[in-house]
Amino acid sequence: MDEVIGVHGLVVLLQGIVLGIAIAAPVGPIGLLCIRRTLQHGPLMGFFTGFGAAVADTIYGAIAAFGVSAALDFLQGHEIAFQLVGGIFLLVVAIRTFRQKPEDEEREAASAPDTPSFFGGFMTGLSLTLTNPATIMAFIAIFAGFGLGGNLGRVDASTLVAGVFIGASLWWFTLSMGVAAVRHRISDRGLTRLNHCTGVALAAFGLWALGMAVTGMAGWAMG
Repeated sequence: MDEVIGVHGLVVLLQGIVLGIAIAAPVGPIGLLCIRRTLQHGPLMGFFTGFGAAVADTIYGAIAAFGVSAALDFLQGHEIAFQLVGGIFLLVVAIRTFRQKPEDEEREAASAPDTPSFFGGFMTGLSLTLTNPATIMAFIAIFAGFGLGGNLGRVDASTLVAGVFIGASLWWFTLSMGVAAVRHRISDRGLTRLNHCTGVALAAFGLWALGMAVTGMAGWAMG
């Protein structure tokens, strides 16, 4: 009996790991920032940016796994506000990213070699992911695909959430280490182009979020 319970727990944990990777892997704002910051500041900075997203994914995963209806209602009821905040935040990051030059980054690092803003990277990943209501909706959709939901017991829900955290963190660690491994092949000109491309892509994500918010407000006003 204990062996059966152990196997079941392992299966649930593996499901959570797969969920965490599935949510983190698609290239979005955090993925772009993780790649850019890894190239310009090293793998730890890239990882901490992604790790903030992993923590946010875990929070949303817990809400979905435990079926916290009050939290779900709050997120759905304030979706427009989340889109506005997230869209503005993305635009600010996009402008700064587009204008950043590799030599400026090197001077910043040289002037403060002992104080890398890993916490700043973490908070960026956390904030951008928490202000994206699509994350919780993605979890609910994937949970349904896995045949999971709010009917999970506390032990299974906790195990699943732990798996989500492991899977998401593992993805960001792998991505940052992989990008760091090819850093020496990329010139400053290549980094500048990456900054421009990343800035444009982040701005597109931000404008999309703001467009969704404006559409939602228009529909609310007309309704």
